[in-house]
Order: sequence, then C-alpha cells, then structure tokens
Amino acid sequence: MRYLVLVSHGTLAQGMHSVLKMLGGDSPAIKDCCLEDGMGADAFVARFKEVIAEIAPEDEVVLMGDIQGGSPLTNAMNELAAAGLLGSSVVFSGMNLPMAMTAFMGLAAGDLEPLRANLISEARQGITEIVLADDEDEEDL
Repeated sequence: MRYLVLVSHGTLAQGMHSVLKMLGGDSPAIKDCCLEDGMGADAFVARFKEVIAEIAPEDEVVLMGDIQGGSPLTNAMNELAAAGLLGSSVVFSGMNLPMAMTAFMGLAAGDLEPLRANLISEARQGITEIVLADDEDEEDL
C-alpha cells in the first residue's frame, strides 16, 4: 500500500488532510501529524510513531512537510529511517494543496517515479502571481 503522510508546524497538515477529505473523500492512506504550539519535539515524535505504526516495510510513503529543514519534516524523516521505511519513501518540502491533491489522486498509481515528477510539476504550477488591473483613475483617490 502507498501512504500520503503530511507533517507541519501548527495545524497546517491537519487542515490539508481535512481539505483532501472534502475534495476526494476519506482514505486510511492519508495520515497527518502536526507540531502544535507548545509541543516539544519528543511529543511530536511520539505522535508521529503512532501515525505510522500501521505502515509495513513493504509499503511506500509519500511524505510532505511544510518547511525544508523544519523539525516536523526532519523528525519525520528520522522516524521513517528508524522504522526502515525511508528507502521506500519520497519526501517533499514546501507542500501546497495542489501538490497534496496530486499525491492523493496518485496513491494508487504504479511506480513512484511518475508520481514524483507530477508532484514537482504540480507544485511549480500551483504558485502563480495574480496581477490585478487598476482601473481607477489616480485623480479619484
């Protein structure tokens, strides 16, 4: 089985998980773990271990975190390594909703390599500046 595991500071990962449920339905393959305000790294690690407890060594993991080098993603990668799962995982930082939705829809896909390429493409396309035209005359201000 393939899992999508979302980790973040605050409750971003939980919120992303909620939106994925709303848009694509609930799935046991989606997991989240948040480093909430006031929570120490040890508490986060304990919670993360619970989140990944059912993931078997033959499973694959798509891990997405909010910030590269941040403690949620770093600790999650350490725990995946300790559980023998890092070799069957792909890891991304800078998660956004289009990227998470692409991962969710691609969980059942065959090889991880095309999914990896799609995720990077979707993440890049998801960042767009919207330039608004200023139709008002400056004299009216």
